[in-house]
Amino acid sequence: MMHLRSGASAVLTLLLLLSSCALVPDPVYRSSGLTGSASVSGFRQRGTASYYGPGFHGKLTANGETFDMHAMTCAHLTLPFGTLLHVTNLDNGGEVVVRVNDRGPYVGGRIIDLARGAAEELGMIESGTAEVMLRVIGSENDE
Repeated sequence: MMHLRSGASAVLTLLLLLSSCALVPDPVYRSSGLTGSASVSGFRQRGTASYYGPGFHGKLTANGETFDMHAMTCAHLTLPFGTLLHVTNLDNGGEVVVRVNDRGPYVGGRIIDLARGAAEELGMIESGTAEVMLRVIGSENDE
């Protein structure tokens, strides 16, 4: 009986050690209170993108615009509205520039929700998601 307990304890210890050694992809950067492009210049983020379309088409976005699923827009949890992002699909090299006009995504593990038009440009309609790199390139309010 003593041998069984020490074996189970060893397995549990090994599992705990292995779980603490898991490799984490590039960290997700989240900031709050961002107010303009100057405060986010140089911002980069890597993670999973998804897209949204017909179910939201014609409804209001978080900044008050009417959502156009064919537009080059996106939802991000923290970047200021009007932020322009260069998005690279790391799976196929596709690139697009989008403007933040909504909040989300609200599905764990995702960093951006793209309007369907942007997702088409990135070649991710069939897969539904893609590994992407985001890079702030400015703001619609920049001179």
